[in-house]
Amino acid sequence: MRYLLNAVVAMLTVAALPALAADEYPKLKAGQWEMLTDAGKGAAPRKTTMCTDDAVQKELIDMGVGMQKEMCSKNEMKRDGARVTSTSQCKIGESTIVTKAVMTFAGDTSYRTEIDSTYAPPFMGMKDAKTTMEGKYVGPCRDGLVPGDMLLPGGQKINIKNLGSARAAAAPKAK
Repeated sequence: MRYLLNAVVAMLTVAALPALAADEYPKLKAGQWEMLTDAGKGAAPRKTTMCTDDAVQKELIDMGVGMQKEMCSKNEMKRDGARVTSTSQCKIGESTIVTKAVMTFAGDTSYRTEIDSTYAPPFMGMKDAKTTMEGKYVGPCRDGLVPGDMLLPGGQKINIKNLGSARAAAAPKAK
């Protein structure tokens, strides 16, 4: 459960990136990526694999903009070369999460994100969290993955394109 919570915080951090102008957003190389998430507190790092392309990156940005509008009252971003810093304040349930993150890119083939979060009141027993995410390009998509596919740490395969469709279908229809 702690991994899921840290994944949500990481998604909110990545969701904050759309606050940058489109030409400021660091574009990642299309292909297969491996991401290691270390939630600290003695837990082993967890690996996620994702196949991405330009369309998937755009969809992630669009999804992030939507999440930010729904959940976050504060979102400040600053890019300085290969480093993006962000501060956000978001609401999950009754808890307010204040997140400070630094994302450093090494060209378009790797990045490292350090995330510090506090929860008030504590969320699922957590008052604070330190999470590190490292992503690296490992080559063209393989292992039967197509753009949008993610292999989660437990072996579950999802496609983020389907998440966006499911989210849109669940949204209330305007009359």
